[in-house]
Amino acid sequence: MTTLHDMNNVKGARKRRMRVGRGDGSGKGKTCGRGHKGQMSRSGHKHKPGFEGGQMKLIRRLPKRGFDNSLFATVYEPVNVGALARFPAGSEVTVETLQQAGLGAGRNARIKILGHGELPHALTVKAHAFSASARGKIEAAGGSVEVVS
Repeated sequence: MTTLHDMNNVKGARKRRMRVGRGDGSGKGKTCGRGHKGQMSRSGHKHKPGFEGGQMKLIRRLPKRGFDNSLFATVYEPVNVGALARFPAGSEVTVETLQQAGLGAGRNARIKILGHGELPHALTVKAHAFSASARGKIEAAGGSVEVVS
């Protein structure tokens, strides 16, 4: 059995870096692998993302369509009715209890209850939003829904 103090790397696992500019005999002397002249041969050369040598960039040639409202959109964390079955009958399910159960990610997450699954017992559910089917299933089980702001 190999122990920690006598382990070695497999042959070829550690490769030494190429040292450029150390004479013609090294194989990477003189131009150091950069070729002759041009932007890429100069020190400090940079390519900006999307730069195409002065040609009109692809991102500017393609048409832009649509509208993105993600900056102002209200984003909800979905929680299905079936996931509420883990709470005991008659209990009050709030945003805080959902987050403690690992159902609403993030402290400031807005939670919307969706109607997938079944609810076998009555619960009082308080969340930011409810789908129509979720509201119907919770009330059909004898529970109640309350929208919190």
